[in-house]
Amino acid sequence: MLLDAPAADLESVLTHHGFIQIDPINVCGRMHDLILRNRVADYREGDLMRHLHGTQPLPAEERTAFEHHLPHSNNLAALPVSAWPFLQSAMRQRTEYESAWSGKLDERQTELAPQILAELAARGPFASDSIANKERDAHGWGTHATLAKTTLHKLFFHGRILISRRENQRRLYDLPERVLPAAILARPEPSPTETARWITLLKLRQWRLTPLLRAEIPLVADDIQEIAVDGCPPLFCLKSDLPLLDLAADPSSIPLLLAPLDPLIYHRRVTRSLWDFDYTWEVYVPPEKRVRGYYALPVLAGLELVGHIDPKADRKAKKLAIIHRSLRRGYSAAPAVRELARFLGLK
Repeated sequence: MLLDAPAADLESVLTHHGFIQIDPINVCGRMHDLILRNRVADYREGDLMRHLHGTQPLPAEERTAFEHHLPHSNNLAALPVSAWPFLQSAMRQRTEYESAWSGKLDERQTELAPQILAELAARGPFASDSIANKERDAHGWGTHATLAKTTLHKLFFHGRILISRRENQRRLYDLPERVLPAAILARPEPSPTETARWITLLKLRQWRLTPLLRAEIPLVADDIQEIAVDGCPPLFCLKSDLPLLDLAADPSSIPLLLAPLDPLIYHRRVTRSLWDFDYTWEVYVPPEKRVRGYYALPVLAGLELVGHIDPKADRKAKKLAIIHRSLRRGYSAAPAVRELARFLGLK
């Protein structure tokens, strides 16, 4: 998982894990930054976005990664450009079903889409508020959404436009041929079996030790090893990862604060079975029902999950506040909290 020996650069982590999930919520750092700071040597806040889009507009031929939604999921992720052909099937399927968020264009969106694509071709990257059409489109989006925004969003889901760069968190879209290398766009779409195999391998690369569906196992049979753990569902890993199972983390190592959607703990059932740690990301849980807190970070110490810290960054006061904490007796997360504060540039 690269937690014991961080990679030298971000591209190596993307290759190793297949993708890094992106989330805009910033309580004590954004999700992707919290995932990567433990895996990339000398990682700084915002490095993923700089890697994706450059500090200046990045030419398509120089891009090695891009932003898009995972197949059959609304989760936004950073992916190597080699993933593009394997997303085609899911993009096409989205154009065929009803969904206010990601499905086929409705009548008004269908009418506006050619204008948007023509303007992108003529003007280059822009955001939704740059489009002259100011009609509202509240269906499924709330009262403030514009027709331009919902249309752009669906065109992105369908792969007809891509995120060219960001201004803070504001998306600027452009045509795929100005975002991805021509050689990537020219690759043929893989067969359904090839795509299914890629998706299964992506799951294994992301979580390293994971359950697989019965239909997924034959697709990757030559590449996987079943791992039996008492009290756990059948788990599988890549054969290339088997040597890692013989390595033991130093139980006295400094604890790490994990991101709420860190690949190590993403599957709640596996996390509960392996570590007896029942963790839920509680951002969308009503306050009165939260157990650990709005943005609680699990604490990893050696081979144990030993509790959580619920921090909140006060950027104006330049302080990191701890809203709640709970740790197993004998463990201290103070060094990990100081490291998080240092990473965020806070006290």
